[in-house]
Amino acid sequence: MNSVEIANELKELLNGENIKTQLSVPQLVEKATSRGEAVLTVEGALRAQTGKYTGRSPKDKYIVKEEICNNKIDWGKVNRPISAEVFDKLYVKVVNYLKERDELYVFNGFAGADKESQLSIKVINEYAWHNLFCHQLFIRPTADELAKHVAEFTIVSAPNFKADPEVDGTGSETFIITSIEKKIILIGGTEYAGEMKKSIFGIMNYLLPEQGIFPMHCSANVGEGGDVALFFGLSGTGKTTLSADKDRKLIGDDEHGWSDNGVFNIEGGCYAKTINLSAENEPEIYNAIRFGSVLENVAVDPETRECDYADGSLTENTRVAYPIDYIDNIVLPSVAGHPNTIVFLTADAFGVLPPISKLTKEQAMYHFLSGFTSKLAGTERGVTEPEPVFSTCFGSPFLPLAATVYAEQLGKKIDEHGSQVFLVNTGWTGGEYGVGSRMKLSYTRAMVRAAIDGKLNNVETTQDAVFGLNIPVAVEGVPSSVLNPRDAWADKAAYDKKAAELADLFKNNFTKFENVDEAIVQKGGPLV
Repeated sequence: MNSVEIANELKELLNGENIKTQLSVPQLVEKATSRGEAVLTVEGALRAQTGKYTGRSPKDKYIVKEEICNNKIDWGKVNRPISAEVFDKLYVKVVNYLKERDELYVFNGFAGADKESQLSIKVINEYAWHNLFCHQLFIRPTADELAKHVAEFTIVSAPNFKADPEVDGTGSETFIITSIEKKIILIGGTEYAGEMKKSIFGIMNYLLPEQGIFPMHCSANVGEGGDVALFFGLSGTGKTTLSADKDRKLIGDDEHGWSDNGVFNIEGGCYAKTINLSAENEPEIYNAIRFGSVLENVAVDPETRECDYADGSLTENTRVAYPIDYIDNIVLPSVAGHPNTIVFLTADAFGVLPPISKLTKEQAMYHFLSGFTSKLAGTERGVTEPEPVFSTCFGSPFLPLAATVYAEQLGKKIDEHGSQVFLVNTGWTGGEYGVGSRMKLSYTRAMVRAAIDGKLNNVETTQDAVFGLNIPVAVEGVPSSVLNPRDAWADKAAYDKKAAELADLFKNNFTKFENVDEAIVQKGGPLV
């Protein structure tokens, strides 16, 4: 099928009598509850369960191998190719399946708060609660924008349609297939709503670099003086906690672009983890759970409808989606200037990386490409020692282009705007996991605040002998004995051994990158 035939199929689908377009939040809540898709909690939030798929299905995610993108995509385990023939046949099947549903829900909106690079999107959902999820997470149009809205990319989501791998050419019943040429994202066989959010992020990671815009998997906030800070970090590093600051306004918590105009949020909402959520530890998220919010897989008492956020029986990956204006301390529209400070967060369970270090441009690019943190012992069956995790650019599952494309953009932005980059270890100190202790949050907050306030830009530093990192000699509110990780270990020989082990892991991981500037390898990585 060519693009015209695809468009005609889509037009016929959208002209059906079962189409419900741009329903309001109350209408979608009513639909979802009356159809048995979800229930209301005592706070008024909508709680849905996603069945056996409680997270993303990366092995079932594909990009159609098309001439328009074939030589640009970084094909491999993350970006799996699939033929146009497989896509076309599945597309027709899914469209015919959706035509037979009694109701379908359509949301028209945008990705990207910067009007100059905004992507117009359309989402067609089998579930009302999925449509509410998209309504709250993407950028909602004004009445004038809606009147002129023409979608550039369309998500077609049919969670109850299951593929037959032997017939349909997929790996399982589940599929998330993106056709860049036909501008369609086809999703089936999974009820996990996060697939829609991340599919659009993947498209933005493809499109924005061609416009000279740096797409980033990070959170961002801005101070009263307009100073912007970015926080990159994988799960468990403290990204959400540290970017939520009562003295700074949130730009966004997960996906951003950095253009010639500055930083902008790609989304119009937040998608936060809720496992062990409490009003004391994360009041912003806790207070955002109200009418219009969408909870996924959170345990709810069937009688009182009270949520039990400590209950991970359905999954540890319990989530809530809500519009960004459910948080008080935000900036709207979600745009700001160029970042003064960039923070890379890592939870080093080996206990050998400094709690904070100032990075050169080469080191920033090296650690950005590495995207290191640790999976801790006890978090998964069979994990008895800390496991290193390297997620390229702190977001490898969502990067369709070669990693070096994004790293080069980072280096260029640092040169253009003089952004200061810091590596912050929120992991262990005084020993590895099981021997040392987790870095105190109060210390980490003090170090991050000092970095953001510019107090560490020109301070005296000492160089770490293993990783070549520049460690501040003093940070207000933090004991000097904590700043140099080797000093915090009682057994110096054990530290040296563990540090050398982690350095080797960094170097071995870095061999997977091709065509990297030699200066990044020589000046950015471990010295030994």
